[in-house]
Amino acid sequence: MSEINENAGGVANEEVNVNETGAEAVKSKEVVVESAGEMVAEEQPILKEKKEKKVKAEAPAAAAAASATPEEFDWDTFETDGFSSKKSRADQEKLYEETLSTVAVDEVVEGTVISMNNREVVINIGQKSEGVVSLNEFRYNPELKIGDKVEVYVESQEDKKGQLVLSHKKARAYNSWDRVNSALENNEIITGYIKCRTKGGMIVDVFGIESFLPGSQIDVKPIRDYDVYVGKTMEFRVVKINQEFKNVVVSHKALIEAELEQQKKEIISRLEKGQVLEGTVKNITSYGVFIDLGGVDGLIHITDLSWGRVNHPEEIVQLDQKLNVVILDFDDDKKRIALGLKQLTPHPWDSLSEGLKVGDKVKGKVVVMADYGAFVEIAPGVEGLIHVSEMSWSQHLRSAQEFMKVGDEVEAVILTLDREERKMSLGIKQLKPDPWENIEQKYSINSRHKARVRNFTNFGVFVEIEEGVDGLIHISDLSWTKKIKHPAEFTSIDAEIDVVVLEIDKENRRLSLGHKQLEENPWDVFEDLFTVDSIHEGTVIEVFDKGAIIALPYGVEGFATPKHLVKEDGTQAAVEDKLNFKVIEFNKGAKKIIVSHSRVFEDERKGSETASRRSEADNTKKAARKIKASLEKTTLGDITELAALKEEMEEKEAKSVGKKKK
Repeated sequence: MSEINENAGGVANEEVNVNETGAEAVKSKEVVVESAGEMVAEEQPILKEKKEKKVKAEAPAAAAAASATPEEFDWDTFETDGFSSKKSRADQEKLYEETLSTVAVDEVVEGTVISMNNREVVINIGQKSEGVVSLNEFRYNPELKIGDKVEVYVESQEDKKGQLVLSHKKARAYNSWDRVNSALENNEIITGYIKCRTKGGMIVDVFGIESFLPGSQIDVKPIRDYDVYVGKTMEFRVVKINQEFKNVVVSHKALIEAELEQQKKEIISRLEKGQVLEGTVKNITSYGVFIDLGGVDGLIHITDLSWGRVNHPEEIVQLDQKLNVVILDFDDDKKRIALGLKQLTPHPWDSLSEGLKVGDKVKGKVVVMADYGAFVEIAPGVEGLIHVSEMSWSQHLRSAQEFMKVGDEVEAVILTLDREERKMSLGIKQLKPDPWENIEQKYSINSRHKARVRNFTNFGVFVEIEEGVDGLIHISDLSWTKKIKHPAEFTSIDAEIDVVVLEIDKENRRLSLGHKQLEENPWDVFEDLFTVDSIHEGTVIEVFDKGAIIALPYGVEGFATPKHLVKEDGTQAAVEDKLNFKVIEFNKGAKKIIVSHSRVFEDERKGSETASRRSEADNTKKAARKIKASLEKTTLGDITELAALKEEMEEKEAKSVGKKKK
């Protein structure tokens, strides 16, 4: 029993080998006790006290074991695990299992970051080994550090290398849709990581879900550089979820607007027309400038930026510029505020020199062009209109762009000046003398000049001798001989033509001009050449329903009706036929010659018939004279026969005379 007690004591001090015999145990105990005594002497007082308490606590167990009978002692347990009973072994196994947490695969657990480098993060979840997660999965959280608690998804307790396999990305996505839907329903503020730019906005990582942040929802003011937001972690509010396509839309602007709305109400409640406020240029458009008044926006229309003409607001203001503006008007319902900048300075018309009057010459810059004229700025905010009719003495109204363009420096004469209406009309043609003032001396009647063809009409040609001096050449005054249907047959636009002044209309600023008058009238000569019944060779140049045009010698044209175009064989004359024509009418005043081809051979035929009739009549007269002479010699019995013969001859003669008269 003493050996058992000694062994029991050795077990209590955890220094005895349970496979040793009783005697060896006793010997071993003495050695251990001896060494233990030496160690205790060297230990600190606190450690010595702890060990003494442990020995005292284990003494009852050793005593109980020593008092046990050989029949009750568990020799199997003694040989394997010591002196403990089967019940204590089960308890120890339970305690051991409790020291190690059991984690099921495909679950989300919380772990602690125990180390990290540039590529990986080591996470402890209470298992016998740690898991390694790529640092890329924590890009949304650049402030991650050792000791932080993070969620991880257990993919596998062991891989081929015996390593615990974890995923932070999957853990975030595990309940992400539930969390996103909850954030939308409860109007929660969530945190997201801006990953990159995309068309129209940004891609934001929210609970592991790639959501869309529109560019208009980043801030209340327009964003000029999206790239500055990439890689930032910001607060958002979920504004829309498409469950079918799994699309999420978030907004950072909504968080700002909620704060500004109250400020906006307070600002609007204090607004007054004519009030001057300081603001910041928030946005510039082609039609105006938006000004931030501290939570509420107002618009300066482009016409209210300056008294002068402004092509684009960027000429006056710049982004983020601070300036004073005056409130022109506002709408409480729509919360629109109209602002003005030019109203802070006096109107330029009010400071216009009192000595400026009609007839004075001024210089200015063309600021606006229109078809009807040009607006010239003679001082900032003071403009005058030069109408196109006041740009040239010419009567032909043209586009103003032919005379000047935007940016040109011009000199003009003030034609009208209305200070109350703030209107001014200008002219530049007045800088040159009016060509019609001395038109009679410069362009006297019958004087010859060169002109430029400007336009055609059916009745004539409009020409310009010089700028402001126009004239008309009637179609009948183009040629003495040619029948011109349209002026385009005779000349062309912009062509130069010689003219003679026929008449002056100073009141209407028109000249009556002629071209054919440059030559003598050939009809004075033609009157002697183309006498009636004279025959000339001509060529048919044109045939129409009412007749044909015949080209006669000396460039003269004649006219023949269809019945006068019949040939001797009965056919009708055709174009390019060269035939003899007889003049049957000559009209010098109308410059008209009527000719006939058929009259040529008809008159010849009539001439031969007349000659034969004259010969027959002569023979009849001779026969009558003979009969009369013979009657005087005849007897009374022959008188009756002669009388009958005489009557017969007289009848023939009478018929012949009747035909002649016809």
